[in-house]
Amino acid sequence: MNKKLALVLVVLLSWLTVPFIGKRDFKRYYPAAIFMGVYILFEGAIAEKNKWWTIKERFHPKLSGELPMIIGPFFAGSIWILKLSYGKPLLYLLLNAIVDAFFSYPFYTFFRKLGIWKLVRFSQLHLFILFMLKSILMYVFHAVFVDKRVLSKLLANKGQQGQPAFNDREERA
Repeated sequence: MNKKLALVLVVLLSWLTVPFIGKRDFKRYYPAAIFMGVYILFEGAIAEKNKWWTIKERFHPKLSGELPMIIGPFFAGSIWILKLSYGKPLLYLLLNAIVDAFFSYPFYTFFRKLGIWKLVRFSQLHLFILFMLKSILMYVFHAVFVDKRVLSKLLANKGQQGQPAFNDREERA
């Protein structure tokens, strides 16, 4: 199989699922997916510098090797997982564990055999753990910075503990 074709198919197949997410849920969860995409770009630069892995096939030599995964399965998959499990942390962790295991083992093995991606100083277990840590980071990011209900609860709880939720200047503004 052509390497570039495999990358294009991964992106296209991921995006074919996006219309089934629904406009409301897409709008609700895409900020967390974008946050993770930016995070993964930085992580990829660190990973290649430290030889955690190498990516041999890219859309373009000047683009990040992680880009097809970021704009494809990570973006769409992040929104799907949040849609299906946000507010149910145990389900969220279980769903992520299943998806992350798939990416860490059979998906990685397939892409390694194609000569697209290879772990160097990372094992598949390390990769799985890294994916799980990123999924927790994305959940926390969404809960704290995107989900207004969680943020308002945090602010209300702070106000109930004898401290004002906002200082006087913020209330008047």
